[in-house]
Amino acid sequence: MSSPFVAILMGSESDLPVMQGASDVLSGLGVRCEMKITSAHRTPAATQQYISDAESRGCALFIAGAGLAAHLAGAVAAHTLKPVIGVPIDSGPMQGMDSLLSTVQMPAGIPVATVAIGKTGAKNAGYLAAQILALQDADLAQRVRAEREQKAASVQAQDRALQESRK
Repeated sequence: MSSPFVAILMGSESDLPVMQGASDVLSGLGVRCEMKITSAHRTPAATQQYISDAESRGCALFIAGAGLAAHLAGAVAAHTLKPVIGVPIDSGPMQGMDSLLSTVQMPAGIPVATVAIGKTGAKNAGYLAAQILALQDADLAQRVRAEREQKAASVQAQDRALQESRK
């Protein structure tokens, strides 16, 4: 079997600009991922079938983004023992607060790790997925560590420039 992959699910095409962040993070770290539009409400049988198919092909975990009622992550978690990371999408009149509550309030025994609302949350879902996979992949762990070190160096460089500009 090839290396494990991450399945990124979203409830509709309008979620793609947000969920692309998870894909970009994973791709940047060399982690294979798939993206799929599927709905907990409109295509429940197809969602369940995809979960089963993805697991049989080596899916290690799922990232699910949805807005409004945001039941996709919970629906995925109901059909797998693999980790599920939920991304609340910032849509609708409540700007994602309804999605956040729907995603985070799972019943005991059906956990969904939930990240921030919107684009930052999608990126963090990618990083969290990579960190989970890195528990069994030392090379990936090193790539995640190197990226963190690069981000820290960037902040330090910004501070040096600020301090220079204030002299």
